[in-house]
Amino acid sequence: MSEPDRSALPDRGPLASTSVAAHLTRGAIGFGLIAAALVLTTSRGPAALLFAPFGLLALRGCPTCWIVGLIETISAGRLRRACTDAGCTLAQPERQV
Repeated sequence: MSEPDRSALPDRGPLASTSVAAHLTRGAIGFGLIAAALVLTTSRGPAALLFAPFGLLALRGCPTCWIVGLIETISAGRLRRACTDAGCTLAQPERQV
């Protein structure tokens, strides 16, 4: 079994968004829906908890997944992975003028 070519990996991680603004918008929607589910439970009953799955869907998983995605979104394109037989290193990409 051969090892996959790591130099062909995309710059963004699986939890990253296309922009920081889009990621923050998803976070506001996700955390807002989760907060609404918890707050409205006292006045509307357990049916209000139906907001929570949609909040988790907006966050692409748990709140920790959203934070990891934010870090991946911020760092996307700032570092490049260069892998050889000796191992992998991180380097800044060459700037095009």
